[in-house]
Amino acid sequence: MNIDVAKRIVFKNLGVPNTFFYKGPRNQNETFSGYINKAYPAIFTIITDSGKTMSFTYSDLIIDNLKIL
Repeated sequence: MNIDVAKRIVFKNLGVPNTFFYKGPRNQNETFSGYINKAYPAIFTIITDSGKTMSFTYSDLIIDNLKIL
């Protein structure tokens, strides 16, 4: 996967409710539901069902730190 493929995946799922799996630091894995709110040139934001806004880079998708389930 390259950056263009990651951006296509993000734009395809923009506004669509999904479940995400995030591999955090020090083995702090997290599964949450939400939707991709906005996409910028270097990052994108996800709003969780609890109302929390999280930001990720496209490289998080490339290196499998973030997965869209």
